[in-house]
Amino acid sequence: MSGAVGRTRAWMRVGVLALLWGSTFLWIELALDALTPVQVTLSRCVLGSAALLVACLGSGGRLPRGRVVWGHIVVAAFFCNALPFAMFSIGQQTIDSGVAGALNATTPLWSLLIGIVIGSERGLRPVRLGGLLLGFAGVVLIFAPWQATGPVGWGTLAIVVAAASYAVGFAYMGRNLVGNGVPTISLSAAQLIAATGLTALTLPAGGLTTIEIDPKTLIAVVILGVVATGITFHLTYRIIAAEGATNAATVGYLLPVVSVALGAIVLDEGLSLRIATGMVVVLVGVGLTRSRKPRPSTLTPEATPAALTAPRT
Repeated sequence: MSGAVGRTRAWMRVGVLALLWGSTFLWIELALDALTPVQVTLSRCVLGSAALLVACLGSGGRLPRGRVVWGHIVVAAFFCNALPFAMFSIGQQTIDSGVAGALNATTPLWSLLIGIVIGSERGLRPVRLGGLLLGFAGVVLIFAPWQATGPVGWGTLAIVVAAASYAVGFAYMGRNLVGNGVPTISLSAAQLIAATGLTALTLPAGGLTTIEIDPKTLIAVVILGVVATGITFHLTYRIIAAEGATNAATVGYLLPVVSVALGAIVLDEGLSLRIATGMVVVLVGVGLTRSRKPRPSTLTPEATPAALTAPRT
């Protein structure tokens, strides 16, 4: 019974994370109406880290200590926060929020590639390799390099870089930060603080311009920082700690549905047949990468109820 409850909670975390993460692209689009990409990136880092720091200290926790831990946190903050946040803000200057969400769904593909390189993914079967290639074909279809050589093309490339950076960050966090005895709320708060410091270094690149922000955009910025960055990132950390980096990346499968729906409903964004087809191809591809060979049955007449219900590793 406890196993079923645990699985239900895990799926609930994934569902909530998908909804919050998928809405990020909408809030970025709205925030860009008044802020530059650097200002959007810095504001979401500041607000997200503040929210998590309050939650951490309010629950009796404290930030991690030690140079080694903070060294890992800074590296993870660059790949999982500062770099992808900046790339999303830059990319969404020229592409729709729905397309950004679709391209971000390639994160599981990059996670699989990284797993192959570092040896955590062994015995790659043809069906998973086919899914990997099919997923990249979908990205190419969305990217359409044969017709998008201007700003739109570069914007799409920026989103793909962000998705790949997420995968690197997830893998690094899974190997070097989770499971070291430090609570995930402390790690997530510290990492967003580090990301804030890294992003502040880029302020001269368009971050010092005058800001004129209306109430609607201000609300979007606050939601982007507190909810879509702070809460979402903490949920991501918990999933990485509980289920691993690759499983955390699979949340990306659900993002196109959320981002495209919100973009079409709220922002009245168009959806071409080419982009829709590319999204389907990407989702089919990433679905195939998660296909696993069924385990052969080892049940015997002597198998006991305890053996039948024992969790598999």
